[in-house]
Amino acid sequence: MATQTQEFLGTGRRKTAVARVRLAAGAGKITVNGRAFEVYFPTETLRGVVMAPLARTEPASKYDVAVNVTGGGPAGQAGATRHGIARALLEVDVNLRPVLKADGFLTRDPRMKERKKYGQPGARKRFQFSKR
Repeated sequence: MATQTQEFLGTGRRKTAVARVRLAAGAGKITVNGRAFEVYFPTETLRGVVMAPLARTEPASKYDVAVNVTGGGPAGQAGATRHGIARALLEVDVNLRPVLKADGFLTRDPRMKERKKYGQPGARKRFQFSKR
């Protein structure tokens, strides 16, 4: 019988992206959808967004992070991953809440694409008006 390691789960969302995050005790390895973190998020900006909660709370090298992320684009997925990591860190230690909340990592970004309305070509755009 294998020994079960303690895992901490967190779900993050941004726009249409959803990230399911698992934190487990380890050496600080991050995998996203089975690929290396550096490969999945190629730009330094996106990597910075994802690493922000870990960098702010210090235990970056203490946990292995496994992320399963779907939907949206690269920026939305990075934001969802950040949100999920922050929520998983709360599962680890509730005392991290003030730090994570102050930096806005626990707030679900509510900005979404506005739906298209009937009788017009887009969400806000109207068909051309002709007076005569």
